[in-house]
Amino acid sequence: MFDDRLNPEQRLAAAHGEGPLLIVAGAGTGKTTTLAARVTSLLERGVRPERVLLLTFSRRAAREMLDRAERAGHRDAGRIWGGTFHAVGNRLLRVHAQALGLSPAFTVLDQADGADVMNLLRDELGYAGRTKRFPRKETLAQIHSRVVNAGEKLDAVVERHYPWCTEEVDGIREIFRAYTARKREQQTLDYDDLLLFWKALASAPTTGPDVAAMFDHILVDEYQDTNAVQADILESMRPEGTPRNLTVVGDDAQAIYGFRAATVHNILAFPERFHGTTLVKLERNYRSTTPILDLSNAVIAASAQRHEKSLWTDRAGGPTPVLQACLDEAGQADAVCRAVLAARERGTPLKQQAVLFRAAHHSDVLEVELLRRNIPFVKFGGLKFLEAAHVKDALAMLRVLENPHDEVAWFRVLQLPEGMGPASARTVMDRIGVRRDGDPSPVVNLLDHPVEVPKGSGDGVQALRSALAGCVDEDVASPAAQLERIRTYLEPVIARRYASALARIADLDQLALLARGYERRGRFLAELTLDPPAASTDLAGPPSLDEDYLILSTIHSAKGLEWDAVYVIHATDGCIPSDMATGDEEELEEERRLLYVALTRARDELVLSYPQRYYKRQKPRDDVHMYAVVSRFLDTADVRALVDERAPAIDVREEDDVAVTTGTASVDGYLADLFG
Repeated sequence: MFDDRLNPEQRLAAAHGEGPLLIVAGAGTGKTTTLAARVTSLLERGVRPERVLLLTFSRRAAREMLDRAERAGHRDAGRIWGGTFHAVGNRLLRVHAQALGLSPAFTVLDQADGADVMNLLRDELGYAGRTKRFPRKETLAQIHSRVVNAGEKLDAVVERHYPWCTEEVDGIREIFRAYTARKREQQTLDYDDLLLFWKALASAPTTGPDVAAMFDHILVDEYQDTNAVQADILESMRPEGTPRNLTVVGDDAQAIYGFRAATVHNILAFPERFHGTTLVKLERNYRSTTPILDLSNAVIAASAQRHEKSLWTDRAGGPTPVLQACLDEAGQADAVCRAVLAARERGTPLKQQAVLFRAAHHSDVLEVELLRRNIPFVKFGGLKFLEAAHVKDALAMLRVLENPHDEVAWFRVLQLPEGMGPASARTVMDRIGVRRDGDPSPVVNLLDHPVEVPKGSGDGVQALRSALAGCVDEDVASPAAQLERIRTYLEPVIARRYASALARIADLDQLALLARGYERRGRFLAELTLDPPAASTDLAGPPSLDEDYLILSTIHSAKGLEWDAVYVIHATDGCIPSDMATGDEEELEEERRLLYVALTRARDELVLSYPQRYYKRQKPRDDVHMYAVVSRFLDTADVRALVDERAPAIDVREEDDVAVTTGTASVDGYLADLFG
């Protein structure tokens, strides 16, 4: 039985029968509710839950939909295959690894680990010691990911997106080829490999039909955020001539992750790629007022790359969105603070107000002003839990136990003892046989044989040996128990190497708690890498004792969220759109969609502001002023008619008050073709 609160379009989507279904769900139109209702509908029609595949972009989203199905009376909904593309790919590859030429015990490199492998190769191949600048590991990792996920040639990607690297493309190519070979030697896969091997598995004539036959229905959330490889996977899982029961939901107007190789063309071209598609549009918005939706519709209407739709709501009335010109960044910060405090006095808590911006540094001046006025705030963005150095130290120790030939993990672990540096770590790795598959396990070699180490590091290396030996003990088989041993070893290491030692040690306690739900170390490592926690305690800073705080967030981080009052700052050309994205039509349209996402986060109040003058002091008594104009996306007659334009306020504060501050062969062949 459907929820009586479903509107006619939502009900139509949930009740859809056989064949491909595209649900174009505008912002705030109940996308999650609709997809959860479709899952429930399939179960009520007798589809076995284990034959349903639900693909989302976070485990939390999958869990929310499955919980709704369980609350509707389907207690077996937990048997549905639900998770991210990468997590499901990991699960399928564990089962079919041998058919792909992989070891079922492969380990997964996160993005930082992959960059570290490239850094090792960058050094080994002689590019680090040259007198001429060569791309750093982070840039190499970004180029590699874009090449693989977009399916574009290396030369074309570098020329278009990384033009400063064009002279080094041959060196980049050599590193990428070596990177592929090194991963195969070590039986490691990175995020991109999980998708490529799944694609190979689903496309192969020997394994493809069996994998596709595992599922009667496939449902995909946030389809506008998929890349070319993910779209190919879905086509392989639902080939022509078979029941193409594929449901995708998304909003082309919210496709804002082109920098991750996601492409809006997947959702735009879905009906052509999957013939016989039923299209359902969700246009009734349950979030925003009519004036906010009128402005949002007008901004996105100018885009030529979209499914035609117009959001509407029963929430008539409400204040007109404000477009406010400010004298400079200090004036903008002052205006935002005044508006935030005024809304608070009217009864809107700080937690229900958010300031959104295109780039993290755009809030620098505002943050100083918030501190000056004693307005507490939390800024979204920054490092994830697994990117914290002390957490990576602990996981590296688990990884060498799980995969003794994991070179990057060993390189990190062997630098933990005092006195051990990169050169010493490399020497020990060679002596214990990290890269020699035929030898006994490097862990065994380290534990059972003396290894020459630098003077003064002997005690530290012996402590490391004892910690690893304690984890090898059969009585310490669970990952949680092993992490307890590792934590004991790492406590003095953390105190020596890092600030905020107590907070970091508390993070290791949280890591051990996460591991308690797992019996096998390999599964814990894989799932933690593929769907990590969002934050680390020490990186978030000390807990706030204030019961209320303002939200600061980049627009990318704000996608999927909503607040009563939203303030979009730096709405100028050069910021929105970014001056790095104005020479390419596709990138420019993505910038338009980014502004649309920001506008549609607001429920009741929306204020856009922009400084007309940027002020920068380069030397004492040397003032530099740069002038800006309002974003081109807001500078049209249609848009101007929908906003309350306000002139700059007079800034009367003293200047000193503001501080400006086939398997393997198939995948390897695919990669080799892309690298050139």
